[in-house]
Formats: sequence, C-alpha cells, structure tokens
Amino acid sequence: MVGNIFAKIFGTASDREIKRMQPLIKEINALEPQMKAMTDEQLAAQTDVFRKQLAGGAKLEDLMAPAYATLREASFRVLNMRDFDVQLMGGIALHQGKIAEMKTGEGKTLVATLAVYLNALEGKGAHVVTVNDYLAKRDAEQMGKLYGFMGLTTGAIVHGLDDTERRAAYACDITYGTNNEFGFDYLRDNMKFAAADRVQRGHNFAVIDEVDSILIDEARTPLIISGPSDEPTEAYRKIDSIIPLLERGEELNADDPDLKTTTGDFTVDEKQKTVTLTEQGTAKVEHLLGLNASTANYIDVSNQVNRALKAHVLFQKDKDYIVKDGEIIIVDEFTGRLMPGRRWSDGLHQAVEAKENVKINPENQTLATVTFQNYFRMYKKLAGMTGTAMTEAAEFGSIYKLDVVQVPTNAPMIREDFNDAVYRSEQGKFHAAARDIKALQEKGQPVLVGTVSVEKSEYLSALLTQMGVKHEVLNAKQNDREAAIVAQAGRKGAVTVSTNMAGRGTDIKLGGDADFLTREALKAEGWDLDEVSKEDFELAKAPIKAQVKAESAEVKALGGLHIIGTERHESRRIDNQLRGRSGRQGDPGSSRFYISLQDHLSRVFGGEKLRNFMTMLGMDDETPIESKMVSNGIAKAQKGVENQNFMTRENLLKYDDVMNKQREVIYGIRNSLLDGTGEKERMEDMVDSVVTDLFEKYVGKDGVNPFANWEGLETEIIQVFDQRIDIEKLREMEVMDAAKIVYGQLLKAYDEKEKTYGADSMRGFEQTMMLSIIDNHWKDHLYNMDGLKRGIGWRSYAQLDPLLEYKKEAFNSFQAMMDHANVETLRFLFSTTSCKQEMTPQQMANLGVEFSSAATPVPGITAGPAVEEPKPVPAAVTPPPPPAPKPPSAAPGP
Repeated sequence: MVGNIFAKIFGTASDREIKRMQPLIKEINALEPQMKAMTDEQLAAQTDVFRKQLAGGAKLEDLMAPAYATLREASFRVLNMRDFDVQLMGGIALHQGKIAEMKTGEGKTLVATLAVYLNALEGKGAHVVTVNDYLAKRDAEQMGKLYGFMGLTTGAIVHGLDDTERRAAYACDITYGTNNEFGFDYLRDNMKFAAADRVQRGHNFAVIDEVDSILIDEARTPLIISGPSDEPTEAYRKIDSIIPLLERGEELNADDPDLKTTTGDFTVDEKQKTVTLTEQGTAKVEHLLGLNASTANYIDVSNQVNRALKAHVLFQKDKDYIVKDGEIIIVDEFTGRLMPGRRWSDGLHQAVEAKENVKINPENQTLATVTFQNYFRMYKKLAGMTGTAMTEAAEFGSIYKLDVVQVPTNAPMIREDFNDAVYRSEQGKFHAAARDIKALQEKGQPVLVGTVSVEKSEYLSALLTQMGVKHEVLNAKQNDREAAIVAQAGRKGAVTVSTNMAGRGTDIKLGGDADFLTREALKAEGWDLDEVSKEDFELAKAPIKAQVKAESAEVKALGGLHIIGTERHESRRIDNQLRGRSGRQGDPGSSRFYISLQDHLSRVFGGEKLRNFMTMLGMDDETPIESKMVSNGIAKAQKGVENQNFMTRENLLKYDDVMNKQREVIYGIRNSLLDGTGEKERMEDMVDSVVTDLFEKYVGKDGVNPFANWEGLETEIIQVFDQRIDIEKLREMEVMDAAKIVYGQLLKAYDEKEKTYGADSMRGFEQTMMLSIIDNHWKDHLYNMDGLKRGIGWRSYAQLDPLLEYKKEAFNSFQAMMDHANVETLRFLFSTTSCKQEMTPQQMANLGVEFSSAATPVPGITAGPAVEEPKPVPAAVTPPPPPAPKPPSAAPGP
C-alpha cells in the first residue's frame, strides 16, 4: 500500500524512465525531415557513415538518435510502417539492455529492429530470439527486407539446417532463431573436433521476444544433448502393470505431527505435484515385485515405481501430452503447443509410454547440458520484450540483472475487464460459457475462448457443436493452422476456441487481416505467391482492404473482440496474455473469466469450503456469483504457485551454477585446443602436475622420506609414461630435487617423440586425443552429477545442506575427473607408436581409446525435466560410432 502511494506521488520507476527518454525522442523526431529529404541511396548509405563513426571512436549511444531516425524512415519506405513515439521508447529500452513491456498489438516486431540495427553496426552479430521456428522464419524474411535495404545481412536458424547453413546464418549481421536452436548450437559447438566446424561466433547482443516465456517459463528446461544408454526397458511394463493395483489414500491430521496418519497405498500432494508411497503401499509393492531392502537394485526400482505413479496420477492425456502415431508428444503447459521430439527424463517418459501402451524407447545419457539462465547470461548485452513482464520483474532483476520498463500504449486502452463469474461445478461453468458464446455470435461480436488443455477445448467444442455454434478450434492437435485461425479470429461472428497458445506472434485484427485474406484469395485462384509482384498483390488487396475496413467498423460498434477465459491459469501472466489479445491499438473489447470450484486452482487451494458454503445457501450449478473473496483467493493461489515456481527455477540455477563453472573450464580448454593455442605447454604442465601428484602419493612432499614407496612410484611411472627411472639414484635425494630429475627425463622423452613424428603431426595428434579424452570424461562426470543431484536431497534428513553437499561432491568429482583425464592423456601419448597428423576420433578409437562423442550426437532438450531426441535423425547429424573397448592400461573413471 505504501508503495502504491509513493507511485501515485512520484510515479513508478517506468514512468521516470520514460520521462528520461523524452529528450532523445524529440531529437529523433527533429531528424525526421532530414531523413525524408534523402534518396533511397543516401538513406542506405547512412549505415557506412555510422560504421565509420564507430571505427573513429564513437559509441553506440552517440549514434542512437540518427540511427533510429534513419531506420524509422527506411521502415516506412520498405514496410509501409512508421515507428510511433512509444515504439521508439521500446527501442531505446532494448538498446539499454532492459525489458520493454508493451501491450499486444503495439508492434514489438518492428520495435526490435531499432535496437538490433544499431547494435549490428558493430559487426559482432545481433541475435533475435523467438519462441518458434515459424516466427523466426517469418520475422527474418519480413524484417530482412528492411535490413537488406540498409545494407545489412539477415539469417534464420531453424530446425533441420545443416552446419554449413547454420554457419552462414550466424555470419550474418542479424540472426533470428529460437532459444532452443541457439542453445543447442552452443552445446554442439563445444563438442566439435575442428575450429572450422563451429557455427556460432560469440554472444554479443540479443533481443528475446516473449522474454517471459523463454527466461521464466522455460527456465526450468535445461537443454541436454544426449546419447542412447543401454538401460533395459522391460521393467517399465512390469512396474506399470502393478500401478492399477495400488489404492490412492490421503493424509489425515497433516498439521499435527503426533496425530498425522495416512491411508491407502499412496498419497498425492497436488500443490507440490508429488506422489508418496505409504508404508502399506511400500509393503504391497515389495510383495508384488518380489523385492526387499537387500535387493541389489532396490532403490532404482523404487524410483521407477514413483515415476510410474506420477505418470498415472499427475500426467493427464490431452493435457500434459497427446498420443500421436504411437508416440507420446509433450504439450507445453504454458503455450499449449506440441513439442515433438522432447522427452521427459529420469525415466518419466518411459513410464508414460508404458502407461499408454506404446513403444518404450530407452533412456538417454547426458553428453552436454546448459540451462537457459546460464546460456543467455553469456551475452554481453541482453534485452527482451513482451506484453507481460511486471509480475516477474523481481526475478528478471535478481537472476538476469534486467530492469522492466512499462512502455505506454500508442492509443488509450479501453477494453472492459469484467469480474470473474464463479460457478459451483465445472459442468455448470462450461454450459454457461457456451450459452454466452452463442448469444455473442448471434449478435455478431467475435469471441476468443481460452482453455487450459486440449481435453477442455474439445469438450467445449462439442458443446458448441451441439448448440449449432460455428467455430474454429486451435489446440495442440491443430497447431499447424495457428496463424491462419488466429489471423481471422477478429472477424464478425467468429468464435475461436483455443488453448493458451492463442494469438502468440499473430495479431488479431478486427474485421480480419487484409494481407492474409488476399494471399488466400490468390492461392484459391491458382496463383504462385512467390511470383506475384508487389503491384499485383496491392491491386488484388484493394477491394479486400475496403471489405475488411467496413467489417472492422461493424465489429467495433458491436463491442470489439470479447475474451472468455474458462479457467484461471497457475500463472497470472498467462491470463494477462489471453486478455491482451483484445483491445489492441485502442480498439474496443471486453473480457471475462469463468471459474468453477472444481477447477484445479480452486480445488487445490480451498475451493471445497466455498463449495459447501454455496450448497448450504441453496445455490445450484447454473447460478454464478461474482465474489471478491473467490477472486482474491485465486489471485493469492496464483502468487503462491508463482513463488513456488520461482524457487524451483532459483534452485535449479544454484545447482547449475556449480556445473556452469566446471563447464566453463572444460569448454575453455576445448576452445583453446581448437584454436591451436598452447598444446605443448599444456602437455608440459600436465606432466609436471602428474609427476608432482605421484611423488606426493608415494614419496611425500619434501625432505628425505625413509618410508617412501619408491617401488610403487617406479611402477606407476612405467604404467603412465612408459619410462623407467633410476630409483636407487633418487632414494637419497631431496623429494623436490628427485621430482625435478624425473620431470626433466620425461620432458626429454616427450621432445624425442616430437622429433620423431614432427611438431605439426604431434600437435594435431595431441589436439584430437585431448579433445576426445576430455569429452569422454566430461560425459561420465555429467552422468555422475545427474545421479548425485537426484539423491542429494536425502542429506537434509541428516541435518546437512543439500546444496553445500552438492558443491563439495561436485568439486571433488571434477578434480578427480581432471586428474584421471590427465593421466589417461599422458599414458596414451607416451605409449602410442603412431602419431599421424589430424587423426580422426574414429581412427584413434581403432588404436584402443573410447571416444563417445566422436561425432555430433542426436540433440536433446529437457523440460522440467525432459529430453528431446528427434526422430528420424536429420541427415546432417551422424550418430556416434559404437564405443571401442578401453585399453587394459586405461585409468579408471572418477
């Protein structure tokens, strides 16, 4: 309350930021006559002028006003779109490395071009990150015309491109792509065996579209490149067969530890989304599966049972996933879009496959991974834009150091948001919504209906069909028609039933989209759109444009687009995104949410008490109430879930920060090897490190040690370096002096090998060998860390901090991994009798070393957690060769 009072008196932080932008806005506007007076050639030549100024020492901030004025004029000439002042504000915020919150329909796609053009002038690359391939390709093509006019190149990174195409796209001044593609390319680049094979060229500047979706919703989604493991899949079916035999129970007297008891075989906590076996359930599972605590894989089987329970109880068909062509396809919980190729990890996906009785694919082993938080924090400057960011401003600030600026709308927002209508039952809610939709359609007012799942959208669709309401359904099963359906959702009498994907990336224009209708009309007449000239297109568009204008006026008179939400989402932002589809650019509109006390949020967060109260008052299923108490309860529940999700993301980041430091070390070593810097010096340092460790292990640190194990030292020197040492001569020496003699002897042997094979061949051999051994050990380390992370939480029962314990274990494991990698590298280098220049990983494998990542593996992504594994394997991706057996002398893994 105090904050609200101060905001009214002094203005919000965004208000103050907008005020500070005004002088720059005036400067840009003052340059407009000068830009309009230029010819096309003169306007395009400004790019070279700006680049010369940068080369002469000018800063980007010095060029902002003339660059923005130039690009605004170019936008008008090329795209027939002129940036409003509020769009200039958004562009300024983006260049300053902030998030611009701009309402739907305010032209964020055009806003991004301002900051992207300015930052691309440096020649270091500017990335625009979108939520799907369609938008990346569409925006690259549309805005690429503008950039091309100004002499800049534009590329797009979409699924299915080979490395050559990706490299060309990243080499462009401006590159559009999805967050997944950018992240996977980063991981794949750090698995390459030649510098020329890398596709990215650094992380300078990025603008993230729908920044809340990518940096918040998908932040629980680590990117994972994975390879197949040899885990058997038969156990999943056996475990799945016993799940129907388990009885769901409940926890009684949960608030009193002394009286707390449980019933049934398992309990479900829907708030935390967990399933827990009771003592009775544990005993039943052990009986059904023939287990006991001494069984070798008891813990693994217990974990599989828990995942199978989750698959049956918490994961619903047509809400969390659909079954298509014999495969489980995940549905994005925030957008409702299908995510083909993604797979839940830790055996959860296999449990769902067993539940639905489809083919069970084996689990995968992690080869490389990074979270979106740590990937995007690599950029020198990061910015974003969305219609809904303020609810997560604290998280943007704490994790990404990004401030949120609320940019005012170009025209006043006049949409009317009605109070929620609350019904006792879900059935009553949907019937009431269907009746209102029918009435609105008969009136002619377009309606966009948001549902939370495929199942709910199809249920409502069936009701509307029964009532004779013509409508379109847009859900995960029809997502390929998204743009076509949403583009016409604002036409007179249109009814569109959608999951939460509604309209993302496509404006809903009242009366319809003239460009889209024109393209459809030309296609219907048999035209090839690629061959239609701009003049012919505008000629065909003229009558359609007039028709759309007339229909738009009719729809506005009827009240504009009406939004109906059939359930509150766990995140307020998703509700706001749905509402935001109406009222664009000052258009009239309205919205209302229909809630039942059987909805997930209502039920989990206290809806039972209110339902009993409504029953006591004699209220039936068809009678709604507009209750502030219910609305406030829902809002409180949403905030609670948002806080819980924030803690989940924050916890994920804390653990990944540990791995991120190790990842930076490994990738730093790889990149220096690929760039051909310091292989010989690294080998010499490695010899020094291993010799020092061996002396400390067998002889001691200093002085003459009468209890030294010289024979053990001699044996290990032979095993690692294939060299004999004169231990009798070393026995009476100081430890440090003896170590120096051994070190000198080993370096002499190393130099002799280099003379034998030649320095170039030796360097090429060392590079490939070290890359392969590092990758192999890093893969094993990631596997160990996955296992550690899964079980580290149990240490809290011993009054230990799981995160602190994880840091300790991770450090020790990483140190051991590096030590083992060093020993294995030196053992192979000193014992090999062939140092062919530029040997391939496969050739080295034939010499007796296992390299699991010799070729680019099938990419993967995890989502809460999940793993993506496209099928079939793209032509540009080669599966890794079968692992060769390790040599008998190979050092054991950590």
